Parts: sequence; structure tokens; C-alpha cells
Amino acid sequence: MKVLRYMLVVSALMVLAGCATREPLESRELRYAAPAEQTFRHAVELMIAQGYVVRHADLALGRAEAALARWPEYRLRLQVSEEGGGSRVRVSALRGNQPLPPYVLDPWLVELQHTLGEAP
Repeated sequence: MKVLRYMLVVSALMVLAGCATREPLESRELRYAAPAEQTFRHAVELMIAQGYVVRHADLALGRAEAALARWPEYRLRLQVSEEGGGSRVRVSALRGNQPLPPYVLDPWLVELQHTLGEAP
């Protein structure tokens, strides 16, 4: 019985240690001339157009989270805030449970820039 309890405790500690060693989620950000509400709405529409399922979206908080329903699961986290008459977009992503490098999100931010009509 003591051996079983010991094994359960060791297993639980290993699982917790695995969760604690996950890499931090880094974000990429870009500023847009469009107001935050417009930017947020276009960003969520872009997620949907790219096949993401929006799990949470809160316009008042400027936050959204979406997942691509195929293996491995990709998840996007979006934060839009007011900044100097325009907006600042911060986006981060996970592939499975691992963070994606921030530079991978540059094409998504550029696509949002095109959607907002702000591309050079």
C-alpha cells in the first residue's frame, strides 16, 4: 500500500513539474491607425476566415481566443487596445501546448493590416 501511495505521489509531482517547465508565451504586436473596436472586429473576422473557431471574444476587454480544429491544435490569443487614436494589437499562438515563436505571427498581422486597408 505504501509503495502504491509513493508511486502516485511521484507521478503527480512529475506531471506538475512538466506543466511548470512549459516555455513562456511570447507575443507579437503591431500598431494600426484604425480604432480599437474596428480592429478587434476585423481581427476576429480574419480568424474565422482562416478556419479558426472563436472560443472567447470580449469586445469590451479587447480579448479573443480562437482554435484551429485540426491536429495539432493551433490556438491564437488576441489583445486589442486603444493607443493614440489608433489601436495596438498583441497576438500570441500555441501549437498543441507549445508556444510558437513570435515571428511566425508576422504574416497574420500583415494580413490584418491588409484587411484594415492600411497596407503600404
